[in-house]
Amino acid sequence: MLAISCITLGAQAQQLKEKTSFQISEPWRAAYDVRSDIVMVYGMSGDFNERVAGWRQQGYNVQFMTGVAWGNYQDYFMGQFDGKTHWEDGQVQCNGDTIWHGHNVPYVVPSVNYLNYMKSIIKKVVDAGITTIYLEEPEFWARGGYGNAFKKEWQQYYGFPWMAQHESPEATYLSSKLKYHLYFNALKEIFAYAKSYGASQGKTVKCFVPTHSLINYASWQIVSPEASLAALPGMDGYIAQVWTGTSREPVYYNGVKKERVFENAFLEYGTMLSMTAPTGRQMYFLTDPIEDARRTWDYYKQNYQATFTAEIMYPTVDHFEVMPWPNRIYLGKFKVEGESEPQPIAPAYATQMQVMVNSLNNLPASTNHVSGSRGIGVLLGNSLMFQRFPTHAGYEDPQLSNFYGMALPLLKKGIPVEMVHMENLAYPGTLKDIKVLVMSYANMKPMSDSVHKYLAAWVKKGGVLVYYGRDKDPFQQVKEWWNTNGLHYAAPSEDLFKQLGIQPAAGTESYTSGKGKVFIIRQDPKELVLEPGQDGHFIQLVKQAYEQGAKAGPLATKNYFYLERGPYDIAAVMDESVSAEPLHIKGPVIDLFDPALPVLAEKVVRPGEQAYLYHVSRVKDTRRPQVLCGAARVYEENMTGRTYSFIARSPSNTQNVMRILLPAAPKQATIAPVGAAAQTLPAEWDAATHTCLLKFENKSEGVKVEVEY
Repeated sequence: MLAISCITLGAQAQQLKEKTSFQISEPWRAAYDVRSDIVMVYGMSGDFNERVAGWRQQGYNVQFMTGVAWGNYQDYFMGQFDGKTHWEDGQVQCNGDTIWHGHNVPYVVPSVNYLNYMKSIIKKVVDAGITTIYLEEPEFWARGGYGNAFKKEWQQYYGFPWMAQHESPEATYLSSKLKYHLYFNALKEIFAYAKSYGASQGKTVKCFVPTHSLINYASWQIVSPEASLAALPGMDGYIAQVWTGTSREPVYYNGVKKERVFENAFLEYGTMLSMTAPTGRQMYFLTDPIEDARRTWDYYKQNYQATFTAEIMYPTVDHFEVMPWPNRIYLGKFKVEGESEPQPIAPAYATQMQVMVNSLNNLPASTNHVSGSRGIGVLLGNSLMFQRFPTHAGYEDPQLSNFYGMALPLLKKGIPVEMVHMENLAYPGTLKDIKVLVMSYANMKPMSDSVHKYLAAWVKKGGVLVYYGRDKDPFQQVKEWWNTNGLHYAAPSEDLFKQLGIQPAAGTESYTSGKGKVFIIRQDPKELVLEPGQDGHFIQLVKQAYEQGAKAGPLATKNYFYLERGPYDIAAVMDESVSAEPLHIKGPVIDLFDPALPVLAEKVVRPGEQAYLYHVSRVKDTRRPQVLCGAARVYEENMTGRTYSFIARSPSNTQNVMRILLPAAPKQATIAPVGAAAQTLPAEWDAATHTCLLKFENKSEGVKVEVEY
C-alpha cells in the first residue's frame, strides 16, 4: 500500500487541516464517516466527480489516490486511451507469465507511453481542483524483468543486450538496479509534470510518496525507489505504509522463526522516518485496524494495537493516515472464533478503534524520547532490495536475517535502535546523534564510494563503527564501482577500510581511526539469529563500543519501551527479552485500549502486551471543561456559565464512549441528534479525576452533547 501524493494548494486547501487522513474508493456514507481531516478519494472511475462532491459536502479536505505500478487502467491496456493495446508493459516473470495485480490489471513496466497515460490522469485531477494526488505503489517485483518492455529498457539504460537475471549475480544486481531506476525516473517525471502543470494553472503542487518500508520491500522481494526520492527537488515527503500485513512477516530471532509484530513495526516505522528525518521532508504514518489477509477480528485487534503503539513511539511524527478502506472495516465481515459464518465488526472493537483514531487528531509532536540507550544505529541502503531474488551459489538470507541479526538482538533488550540510510549520509543531520553504527555488506552494497567518505569522516571525528561480514556472498563480485575504472577491490568493504586508514588482520577485532574506533567481525549478521544463543558476543561488543569507544554512558538493557507524549503514556513490553517482569505505570490513567475507558490507579503491562494511556495528571488546564478522549470527533465546543456543550460526530450506528473533564460533578447530561429533541443521559462520575463518562449511539450528522455541572 504505497502512494505518491501531489498537493495543489489553493486558498481553500491552505485553510483545511491536514493532520489525519484516510483513503477510500466508495462514495460518502454515514456508516464509515471517519471524520479525519483528509479523505483520499481513490480511483478515477465514472462516478469520480460525484464522489468528490459528496465528500466535499461533508467538510473534508478532498484529495486523490490511484496506483502508479498498477490500477484500474484497462482503458490503457485494452486500447481505449490511444487506440493501441499495451499488454507489453506488464511485468513478466521467467516462465513468461505476466505478474497480475487483478483482472486485466498487470504490474507495470513504466514505459514512455505509460507515463504519458499517467500524466493525463494528473491533468484531469488538477483540472478538477483536487488538492492532493496520491499515486500508489511504485513497485517492481524482483521476479519480474523477463518481458520485451523490460528488455528494451535494459538496452537503452545499459547499452548492451539484456541478461537473464537468474543466470548470474551480476545479472540479478543489474536487473534490480534498472527496476529501481525505472520507477525513480517515473516519479521524477510525474513530479515535474505535476508541478509544471499546476503552476500553469496558478497552483502550487507538492508531491509525496507513501511507501512500504525498505525492509518490507526487501523481505517481500520487491524493488522500489525508496530513500533516493528524498533527494528529488520535487519530493515533499512520504506516507509510511506500515500495517499488520507487513509487520507480521515472520522473522528469525534466537533460532525461532515467528511473527514479532510490535518489534517489526517499530523497525519499519524507524526505517521510514530515517528516510526523511535529515531532509526535512514531511512524514505521515499509517496503520490499519484490519488487513488484506483474511483473519479473525481478535487477530486483527491484537496486531493493530501492536502496530499502533509502534507508530506513536516516534514522537517527531504527528501526521497520520488513520486507516485505509473504512468501508471494508465498518461494512466488511470477517471470522470470529466459535462462529461458522463471518461477522461484522464487534461494537466494542469499533468503539476502541474510534477512540484510538480520534486521539490522533490531537496527539502532539514531542521532544521526549522513547526510553532506552540512544545513539545506536543500523546502516541500510536501497541495494538491500537488489540481492533478494534469485539466490546464487547457495547463499541464502532467510527472512532478511542479515538485517534482523543486527537489529533484533538490540531491540529485544530494550535498546531503541535507529535506522540510518546510506543515501542520506550527505545530510549533516544523518549521523549527528549516532554514537555507534552497526553495518554489513552481506545483504547490500554501497552504490557509490561517497558512502565510505562520509562514514570515514564520521568515524575519524569520534564515531564508532561495528562491521559484521564475511564478505563472501556472491554479490561481492558484481561489476560495480569498487572493481572497475582502475579499482580492483574484491569487496566494497576493502575501500571502506582503506578510507578509514586501517588494515584488517585475522584475529583482530578492534582498530583506531582518528578519534574513533572500528570493530570488524568476520561473521554474517544472519548467524546471530538463525541459531539460538548466538548473539552474546555481539551484544557485548556493542556494549564495549557504546561505553568505552563512544563514551556514551552505560548501555541499559530492559524488556520494555516507554514514552510520555503530551498527556499520553505509550508502552510496550517484549517477550524473549532480559526479563519476564511486567511494567507498572502509576495512574490515574485512562486506558485507551479498553472501550469502556476505565480510570486506573495503575496499569500493569505484561510481556507481549502494549498500552496506550491518557495520564489525567498531565492535563494542562484542569479548570476548563474538555473531552479528554472518546469514540467521536468533537466540534463546536461552547462553555456558557456552568454548561459545557459540543457536537460529537462519528460513523453512524457505532457506540460512542467519552470521558470528559469537568470542574465539578455533573448535575445533568443531555444528548440529541442534530435537529432532534434532547434526552437525558446517565453520567458516571469519577471524583478522583474529575471526569465523567458518557455513552451513546453515534450519528454521522452529529449528536449535540450538553453537560451541566
